[in-house]
Amino acid sequence: MTDQELLVRYRTTGDLEVLGELYTPYMSLLYGVCNKYLKDQQASEDAVMQIFEQLIVKLRTHEVDNFKSWLYVVGRNFCLMELRKQKGKQFVEFDTHILENEWGAEDESLKKWDEHDFKNMEKCLSELNVNQASCVELFYLKEMCYKDIADTIGLDLKQVKSYIQNGKRNLKNCMERRQNG
Repeated sequence: MTDQELLVRYRTTGDLEVLGELYTPYMSLLYGVCNKYLKDQQASEDAVMQIFEQLIVKLRTHEVDNFKSWLYVVGRNFCLMELRKQKGKQFVEFDTHILENEWGAEDESLKKWDEHDFKNMEKCLSELNVNQASCVELFYLKEMCYKDIADTIGLDLKQVKSYIQNGKRNLKNCMERRQNG
């Protein structure tokens, strides 16, 4: 069965074996992503299991078009939130360009982020127009799909995609201005 077929089957049945069949091929890739961010073997293994537990609920409510890309974003966001919770860690790696199509692809935009950078990102988010900010937050932080975002805020899919694309670009430009100025 394809990922999409497994997703549909899991959404309709709630069968954890189906979810396991969907998730298992990506566990080692997800572990690699978690280890890249958490830099700890045990914490990365725990993260892979905790993410699976989150998927039990998330995949019943979120419509996912590309499971592999979506899982990468879920894993990355999970790790970033774990790092933010840890007071002892000063820096986290953060990919300013969302790598939706490839796992573990190296990007020159990778850099060290600290709490100041997260505060700047929040300020820049607040400077975006309302629709851009809403769409970017719902897509990247709440991990909602385009359709769910459109339904939630009453826009059509093309508008949602446009707001996300333009919002991401404007957010990046704002962050660069704050960093350089």
